[in-house]
Amino acid sequence: MPTELPYAADAEVSLSFDELDVLRIQYQRELAQDHVTVQTKFNYSWGLVKSPGVRLLQELYRAEPTRRRECLYYLALGHYKMSNFDEAKRFNALLLEKEPTNMQAHSLAHSLTKASHEGYIGMALAGGAAALGTILVASLLRRAARK
Repeated sequence: MPTELPYAADAEVSLSFDELDVLRIQYQRELAQDHVTVQTKFNYSWGLVKSPGVRLLQELYRAEPTRRRECLYYLALGHYKMSNFDEAKRFNALLLEKEPTNMQAHSLAHSLTKASHEGYIGMALAGGAAALGTILVASLLRRAARK
């Protein structure tokens, strides 16, 4: 099933201030009129995800069953961009349950796996450095105590 949804790489580029401002003004204009259209809320929330923020998407997900599939992907993408990998995986898994052949979701899953592996490597390196530092400090303290 072809789709026009962006790939995970699209989350790497934030909107400019002017682009986000256009979306914000439209949202606030409709909010002042007590009627925000689904499309305006979606566009503004996507702009915030890219800038980052997902609160509006979560509201939209809960309130608009017809847009849940789209929201799942963008929620996963937004959490990925903010390095909330567990949340990103959760939303992406929900989307893949509904659409097992969704290429964007598979692309994001690959990016999440890669980010998780890089995170584990970073934690291992940090843990190793901390252990080495502790040994070095203990050694220096032992030498100082001998003198």
